[in-house]
Amino acid sequence: MRLLVSVRSPAEALLAADGGVDFIDLKEPRDGALGGLPVPTVRAIVQALRERGIALPISATIGDVPMRDAARIAARVDAVGACAVDYVKVGIERSPDAAVVLDLLAGRRHAVVPVFIADHGLDEALVAQACRLGFPALMADTADKRAGSLFDCVAAPDLRRFVATVRRAGKLVGLAGALRLPDLPALRALAPDFAGFRSAVCAGDRASALDAQKVRGLAGLLGRAPVAHH
Repeated sequence: MRLLVSVRSPAEALLAADGGVDFIDLKEPRDGALGGLPVPTVRAIVQALRERGIALPISATIGDVPMRDAARIAARVDAVGACAVDYVKVGIERSPDAAVVLDLLAGRRHAVVPVFIADHGLDEALVAQACRLGFPALMADTADKRAGSLFDCVAAPDLRRFVATVRRAGKLVGLAGALRLPDLPALRALAPDFAGFRSAVCAGDRASALDAQKVRGLAGLLGRAPVAHH
């Protein structure tokens, strides 16, 4: 299980990379579950990492855009993808418009990762549709970070089914959603390809700054070692 940590600035990205994470995820936690950073900030973070010779995969969110606004979703995917990130993350809500959005996203030239917002459970039909399309990975996450972790929103059997379904489709599967250190045993039991963290590695709440010691500590629990980048 690899470690994804969300960052909002070049300084946080370098801190996370030095702390031993496997994926760098770009988002603005003060603007919702998948709050998007300004495009110039995304570009600056990618540049800062690559100039240091850090080749870790980078994902970036497009922001919380309603499913009914498909044109805006597509435009945001193209704008964020043009910043040379490896993956563009798009939140998928339980909505009558979600199936159309998934079909639209599968046709973009950038590698899109649908992130299923699971506060009210996972829509298995939407997950199955995404598994049939050309996405490299799928994730489950939550929108309301104050309502507890992903494990408080989705029953363990449903999460197991999600992980198994995505894996059978030959795609990477990730879990996120206000995850904390006490969730590690449950995460290990599910064994997703990666787990996303923000709240657990901040000095205060998820909107506060990343804490280098907490990042290193979590990476250590997952068997990672801090990395010296020059």
